[in-house]
Amino acid sequence: MPVANRVETLRNKINYHNHRYYVLDDPEISDAEYDRLVKELQALELMHPELITPDSPTQRVGAAPLKEFTSVPHTIPMLSLANAMSPEEVLEFDERVKKVLNSKEEIDYVVEPKLDGLAVELIYEAGRFILGSTRGDGFSGEDITRNLKTIKTIPLVLDKSGAKPLPRRVAVRGEVIMTIKEFEILNKRRAESNEPLFANPRNAAAGSVRQLDSRITARRPLDIYCYSIGEADGISFNSQWELQLGLKSLGLKVNPHIRLCHGISAAAAACNDIEAMRKVLPYEIDGAVIKVNSFELQNTLGTISKSPRWAVAFKFEPHQETTVIEDIQVQVGRTGVLTPVAILKPVRVGGVTVSHATLHNQDEIERKDIRIGDTVVVQRAGDVIPQVVTVIPAKRSGKERIFTMPECCPVCGAEVSRSSDEAAFRCTGLQCMAKLKEGIKHFSSRRAMDIDRLGDKLVEQIVDRGLVKNVAGIYSISFEQWAGLERMAEKSAQNILDAVEKSKQAGLERLIFALGIRHVGEHTAGILVSNLNSLEQIENATSEQLTSINEIGTEVAESIVQFFRQADNKAVLDRLQKAGVSIEPKHALKSGKFAGKTFVFTGTLEHFTREEAEGKVQSLGGRYASSVSSKTDFVVAGRDPGSKYDKAKKLGITIINELDFKQLL
Repeated sequence: MPVANRVETLRNKINYHNHRYYVLDDPEISDAEYDRLVKELQALELMHPELITPDSPTQRVGAAPLKEFTSVPHTIPMLSLANAMSPEEVLEFDERVKKVLNSKEEIDYVVEPKLDGLAVELIYEAGRFILGSTRGDGFSGEDITRNLKTIKTIPLVLDKSGAKPLPRRVAVRGEVIMTIKEFEILNKRRAESNEPLFANPRNAAAGSVRQLDSRITARRPLDIYCYSIGEADGISFNSQWELQLGLKSLGLKVNPHIRLCHGISAAAAACNDIEAMRKVLPYEIDGAVIKVNSFELQNTLGTISKSPRWAVAFKFEPHQETTVIEDIQVQVGRTGVLTPVAILKPVRVGGVTVSHATLHNQDEIERKDIRIGDTVVVQRAGDVIPQVVTVIPAKRSGKERIFTMPECCPVCGAEVSRSSDEAAFRCTGLQCMAKLKEGIKHFSSRRAMDIDRLGDKLVEQIVDRGLVKNVAGIYSISFEQWAGLERMAEKSAQNILDAVEKSKQAGLERLIFALGIRHVGEHTAGILVSNLNSLEQIENATSEQLTSINEIGTEVAESIVQFFRQADNKAVLDRLQKAGVSIEPKHALKSGKFAGKTFVFTGTLEHFTREEAEGKVQSLGGRYASSVSSKTDFVVAGRDPGSKYDKAKKLGITIINELDFKQLL
């Protein structure tokens, strides 16, 4: 069978089994057999990249981060719904519908759970998913296509086996959600890592979908239910109920609890049934949506402002109680993030005694005007995570105290910093015990100091046993101490000692990256060393000197200066040098044929990794950068070059291919 045919066959099989597993919850093959199909497709696409298409199942995994989202207009506005807060208001909705229709006949309604997630629009052309966006303001949203592609329940290709032909173009509306179970698992992991918790499944879903880095979205367990369409070319339906069946026939996931009801009494009963299901449903709902079934009647009813006359959202009561904030304490997470936590007078909420509630950050405290001593309304978001909903100012006595985040870390005393683009406050100390384990894991990782065999379990042991107080302590652990750890024989102890010794020659670039300085990644560390060329110069550099370096902005510069002015951090660096860790650049700046030249690489290189290519440039006296500017001398374009290629053309920068680059070398 020709390779192209085999690739197409594999894609069809994988799409079919994805639908069986993720949408129908009825798999036909084992996980191992499914994995074999995916691996075969990946291997064929790797050997024949020209056969890769945007709708291939292999393209769900996420891509390099975006700088920002672009705006996407909705051809037909995504309207919001009017709310009914009581059974009486549901009856009033029915009366308004009949009045506009000038009819006393019972209306057929469709009732569906109101999912608590993020509304999105999916555009399909000729059956292929080409564009996805958020609801936004209803008239335009953000282009989140790459993120939506990572959600397994969103088909990249519509099912064409149904009775109707595939539409030429259709805009499908749906709600992206995270199940309660997956939300709890995600927040448990974040709590164990002392990361800020998501307030509820909706926030978790919305935050996951709106990641600039789609690889983060790909790691989040998201789901979707589709419920309506906007523009449609080549497909039509007569009613809401017919639409649900049509969406399902196209391979889209539709909620199984949607009901067709004759008359408002039956619709109200369906709402009650859905509310009764609330505690057992695997996802969060905050109400039920009642829609007039007939599209002809919907068109007659029309819209008012930003909401349709033919639908209403019946909102359920949230689970809330009132209590007092007795104190606000600060917890320090593994990444150094400081999180304020309200200490509550214990209160029963939804059958559970609640005594703590995360306040997320200083901005959230100020936005809600939360003070120590306040009487507040609390609820268990998603019936799981306690949160402060609002303050009751009328209960204030005047003795309440305003809370502000500390200037020093409550664990280690190091300075606390806050970036202008985020709400989080962070500890900047290298010796903070709250983040020591993760700091050591980063320090020893492959792209940092590359201490082979120093895995998570060993890190846990050396910290818990007090063998290290900071990353420099790794170099002071003796053979006997390594051998005394659990599951460590003499050979294993010697292997880890050898790996520690070898890491001393990693070079200054890797050391700077390994220190975990805020905003200083692997690339930025290389830029610093290639321009300043010594640890002493980096330590003593001013913000002005740093920002004069191409690609070093004000925020990065301030983070570097703040890190190196702290005595504790300098003490750790002194210990590292005394232990024999080299502070010499691996690619020392030297004279050569590339001296004074700056290179930028874009696209996929065939014969070098990006790191190898940049190392070649440095070895010949040149510099590399990650963005194109007027100071760029050469742009090396590999396969599928991106926006850097276009910018280089506009600026008249010399563009060469990989073969040209090899010849220059």
